[in-house]
Amino acid sequence: MRLSTKYMGIDLKNPLVVSASPLSRNIDMVKKLEDAGAPAIVMYSLFEEELYHEDNELEHYLSHGSESFAESLSYFPSHHKLSEGPEEYLNQVHRLKDAVDIPIIGSLNGVSKGGWIEKAKLIEEAGADALELNVYYLPTDMNESGTHIKQNHLDILASLKKSINIPVAVKIGHYFSALPSFARRLEEAGADALVMFNRFYQPDIDLKNLEVISSLNLSTSDEVLLPLRWIAVLWKQVNMSLAATSGVHTAEDVLKLTMAGADVTMMASALLKFGPAHIEKILKDIELWMDENEYESLTQMRGSMSMKNVPDPGAFMRANYIKILQDFQPNL
Repeated sequence: MRLSTKYMGIDLKNPLVVSASPLSRNIDMVKKLEDAGAPAIVMYSLFEEELYHEDNELEHYLSHGSESFAESLSYFPSHHKLSEGPEEYLNQVHRLKDAVDIPIIGSLNGVSKGGWIEKAKLIEEAGADALELNVYYLPTDMNESGTHIKQNHLDILASLKKSINIPVAVKIGHYFSALPSFARRLEEAGADALVMFNRFYQPDIDLKNLEVISSLNLSTSDEVLLPLRWIAVLWKQVNMSLAATSGVHTAEDVLKLTMAGADVTMMASALLKFGPAHIEKILKDIELWMDENEYESLTQMRGSMSMKNVPDPGAFMRANYIKILQDFQPNL
């Protein structure tokens, strides 16, 4: 098949994987996504905070440094508001596996090396074909080094790999220094795929009530440029699968990311806005573009515009920064 791809060793009929979102909470919706052409679904996340935690490590990651900021602890859920276990999540994995034929990828979201990692085995036993590890952590402690944060990611991944046999993708944010080196270390620690990038939802200030508020804004296509650059840099420098997420809305987005080197392009915001039928539209638009430009398959174009293959690799590095600033002409 001309749109087929392989992700973490799993054969997929196309690269339009549905990323972690509320869409996977509804079985009928997942069936519609499959009918529209979705090749795989990443489930909504099971959060570390939702599971029993017997040590104090989670408390450290949730509250460390919070004493420096007034009322900061009020932004974290209290223990009595957390669910009592992964039962509902595991049941949903079972239900989805019974309802559809496409791969179901579980999602674990956490920040520490605690016993919550053991729940990954239960997710595997429930039928998940793979697991996505999302370490969503924003350091605010001035005494915490970047080295420590990276090591924490690696330690969580190592613990996870010891407990399960299914493939593991690691979803990271874009704030890491020396990202290629860190990607290599994640691969050496056992990551089967790297998902770039996590969207860090930003707090806002309500000027009327003088309080910090939370908001969720759906992505736009402009956001694909960040994963596009780093996928283009990492292609063929690592052997694990590369997944682009955040900002995938159109066939053009998918084509660009594939040319950069992405094995899959994950989307949620576009589906929340336009519904499952949007997958069919994107797939048709991709094939139309491929016909017009005489491409036989996505495999043929994958990595063709990566840093390894473009005539000017500097376009992905500092030279691009200099060129943009020097060539810019303000419209005065």
